[in-house]
Amino acid sequence: MAVDKVLLASPRGFCAGVEMAIKALAWMVRSFDGPVYCYHEIVHNKIVVDRFIAQGVVFVDSIDDVPDGSPIMLSAHGSAPEVVAAARSRGSYVVDAVCPLVTKVHHEVKTRAAKGYHIVYVGHEGHEEAVGTMAVAPHAITRVQSVEEVDALPTFDLPVAMLAQTTLSHREWNEVAVRVRERFPSVWTPGRSDLCFATTNRQSALMAMAPHVDAFIIIGSSNSSNTRALERLAIEAGCPRVHRVNAASELPNDLHGVVGVTAGASAPEELVEGVLAFLAPLNGVEEFLDIEEDEYFPPPRNIRDLQAAIDIAITAMTGASVLGIPGMDDRALAASAVLEALSVP
Repeated sequence: MAVDKVLLASPRGFCAGVEMAIKALAWMVRSFDGPVYCYHEIVHNKIVVDRFIAQGVVFVDSIDDVPDGSPIMLSAHGSAPEVVAAARSRGSYVVDAVCPLVTKVHHEVKTRAAKGYHIVYVGHEGHEEAVGTMAVAPHAITRVQSVEEVDALPTFDLPVAMLAQTTLSHREWNEVAVRVRERFPSVWTPGRSDLCFATTNRQSALMAMAPHVDAFIIIGSSNSSNTRALERLAIEAGCPRVHRVNAASELPNDLHGVVGVTAGASAPEELVEGVLAFLAPLNGVEEFLDIEEDEYFPPPRNIRDLQAAIDIAITAMTGASVLGIPGMDDRALAASAVLEALSVP
């Protein structure tokens, strides 16, 4: 293999929502005797999920599968209101790790439905985020993901609002949104886009890099919506070769020239490092910075408070002064480091 150079996208990998969710679940694992239960995959990445399974986390698709009195985490994709209620009635300790951007969309659905709107929701059928969002007001929402589905919508007697799954690509969103606006000229849309800033930033970096590479490597799992959006964009941009991989072991051995590398928002940095080591470019790695990204979502308050209480209890039991305990700076602790530390006994 004769890879001349790698262009490495920045930003790439973990978004603020994924950072938050991984830290929260890792602290759950450290705080409770197993098993800890998680409703749906915490994020859509096989490596991340397998790492938590190895630590005794049990992922379930129904709260009914959780034994009464167990600690429960709700995934970053957002859960239906009835799921949240069921978790709180069944679990001994519940942490809702929903991404704040998804919470924003849930609030918009609830508000518009209460004001008498019918909501046209642009999202992927069966995706956990879409399922959870639609459950907020199932009587007042219709999901579409193509122009043909928009054309098949009836003429609503109610005013129409349009909202979106946060992990859509701009192209997926724009094509459908244009047609919705043509069919419903008075459609209400939020002042700030529903599309995730991290998803948008990773797509922007990929598009800026695409003309300069002979092949593009997209790191992330096949069930990750934002990863598949990156893959589609690279193909649509005309990249001669596009490979989506879970890890370096899935890469072909005949790559050459300049190779672009990026990672979906739920892919850990250790996978990027493995890909770079496999490619071993003759002329090194050049980081391609498209935009600075400094958004941060802290883990849910109840798990942060629990961690602080545990620190105080341990300190007190050792006879040390609790007055000197430094505050926990969770922002300074990268989720990739937390994830790697899970494999250390």
